[in-house]
Amino acid sequence: MRLGTRATEKKTRGLGLVYQPKYLDRETGERKTAATWWIQFYVRGVRYRESSRSTNRADAVRLLKHRLSEAAAGKPVGPQVERTTFEDLVRILLDNYRANERRSLRRVEGGVKHLREFFGDYRAVDITEDRINAYVVHRKQQEAANATINRELAALKRAFRLASRKVGQPPRFQMLRESNTRKGFFEPEQFRAVLKHLPETLKPVFQVAYLTGWRVPSEILTRRWQHVDFESNWLRLEPGETKNEDGRMFPLIPELREVLAVQRERTRQLELATERVIPWVFHREGKPIKDFYTGWDKACRLAGYPDRVAHDLRRTAVRNLERAGVSRSAAMRMTGHKTESIYRRYAIVDEAMLREGAEKLAAFHSLRKNAPRKVVPLTTRKNET
Repeated sequence: MRLGTRATEKKTRGLGLVYQPKYLDRETGERKTAATWWIQFYVRGVRYRESSRSTNRADAVRLLKHRLSEAAAGKPVGPQVERTTFEDLVRILLDNYRANERRSLRRVEGGVKHLREFFGDYRAVDITEDRINAYVVHRKQQEAANATINRELAALKRAFRLASRKVGQPPRFQMLRESNTRKGFFEPEQFRAVLKHLPETLKPVFQVAYLTGWRVPSEILTRRWQHVDFESNWLRLEPGETKNEDGRMFPLIPELREVLAVQRERTRQLELATERVIPWVFHREGKPIKDFYTGWDKACRLAGYPDRVAHDLRRTAVRNLERAGVSRSAAMRMTGHKTESIYRRYAIVDEAMLREGAEKLAAFHSLRKNAPRKVVPLTTRKNET
């Protein structure tokens, strides 16, 4: 228990306390006074103690005044706040994602890479609203999209929230306005061009993605043969495997059934050759496919569509369901969209669909225009009257 001089306590009562702690010398048993000055103060009933790291009392008084002014301004206080760095925030964030097995870990790790390039040497207290705005300007100069910047800011904001006990109130985050309109999709001939350049192990993966609109990493590459029901004609996702935690089934339309049947036969041939069971529907020599981005990016570049992403196939599948006239409720169950507002973002109305609509409208007016008119004789009208 530390002790302070009565003169110091009286002078600083109600404002905090500067003191030199007393300690017991283990060798002599003598009670001594430390040379270093410490400070003590309260914020919302919580007591804080901190060394001034100085033998000069004036330094301790200045530190106490600084801490009290920070507390009055609502800023986090205490030595732990001063020591917490950006890397500490990142460690807390990634540990949380790994512990909870969050599927977005890969995306967050990508965002942290950009954040580290800017904030790598910062302490948490130095990451202020002004510096966050400077980061936004920096990323815009790198031509990053607003949505990408927002995901990175969201990761940093969550890191502050998880570390709130260490850093107190987080800085203010002003998110950028982003458009929810999705534009990327494939026409059949465009998809065939990309498919031609894909490695053989990835071709069936993206054929299934094109037909179903399911997410490649979490919903297609995770399929095992127990999820393919050739007898009842279903491809299944179990409850808890999807983003919204619901189960899902997609009917094996002829094109989808053919792709899976060919993949089943290839897998059986490999099982016979290697004398082992392969549970995965999609695999590389019997091992699960972990990385598909390299093959996909190269195929898109060779096909002449370097800016396309795999998620464009999900948007394409939704558009195809709309074109086919599948009811919206059934389509949402097939693709796994839980709310209609999200589904509508993917139900893209492109030029081809507008032309189809225009043709239907023109045909309707043409029928009305050419329809025979019923002529009623005047005498009949007179008699009826």
